[in-house]
Amino acid sequence: MQSDRRHSLSSAAVNAGLAANVILAALKTFIGVFGHSAALLADGINSTSDVAYYIVVKVFMNFARKPADREHPYGHSQLETISALVVGSFVITTAVAIFWDSINTAFDLLSGGASAGATSATLWVALLTIAAKIALTVFTKKIGRQTGNPAVLALASDHRNDIFSASGAAVGIFLSRTGHPWVDPLAGALVALLVLKTGIEILRNSALELMDAVPTQELSDQIRGLLANVPDIMEVEEVHAHRFGPYLVVNITIAIDGALTVTDGDRIATEAETRLCREIELLRQVYVHYHPKRNQPAPVA
Repeated sequence: MQSDRRHSLSSAAVNAGLAANVILAALKTFIGVFGHSAALLADGINSTSDVAYYIVVKVFMNFARKPADREHPYGHSQLETISALVVGSFVITTAVAIFWDSINTAFDLLSGGASAGATSATLWVALLTIAAKIALTVFTKKIGRQTGNPAVLALASDHRNDIFSASGAAVGIFLSRTGHPWVDPLAGALVALLVLKTGIEILRNSALELMDAVPTQELSDQIRGLLANVPDIMEVEEVHAHRFGPYLVVNITIAIDGALTVTDGDRIATEAETRLCREIELLRQVYVHYHPKRNQPAPVA
């Protein structure tokens, strides 16, 4: 996929999520306060934090487009992964804040505190949020898979997380309206635990990318399979890969016939590089090291 189209699709996903979260944050916070729903208010705070880190992601994605320079020969695309780390950090911080606020509210109600009870408007807003987040999850995940952008994939996970959050709020609001007001904040606390789990997953996946936790076995098998029928490659001995944002740089070591010339070795390495770059999407560079096959019988004079 071309870089401009990839950025355009990624930006569309971020802009759609940002616009939706601005509207939902204002709506849920306002209705949550005046509709007396701790669960909806907690979800509104969640959406407010979403707005903040969507802005951060937009900034990081623009910086990630900067061309390669002397200090960054592979470009700045790792900033996309760093922005995913920012998303995960915001999600975890929000989860902790929601959890403790909801637990305190539930404790007050169970201890005899008064509650005005959630209004019907809070339930409708929660249901609207569920519908909007289902649509955004499908849209953003599709773009994330097309572009391989870790920040967009992280945002898709957050949209999915918001479905659970809004669903928990809706259940809590419904039960609170049937005479169990303590269920509303308790639902907010349970939602916070789901939010926390998603944040940890985002941080884990992003950290693995930054620590070059590649290739996966699937990638290694794919590379070996593509080179299996390249003439004169006797064995693919090693496969190492480094991730730069969504892109890969691969280092491979192959064994060839020791009787071949250096020119032959260069031809074989070039063919291997060309084939891998053609067949593996987002593979930016391949470095091929070749040497004589170990334990190869000496040629007969």
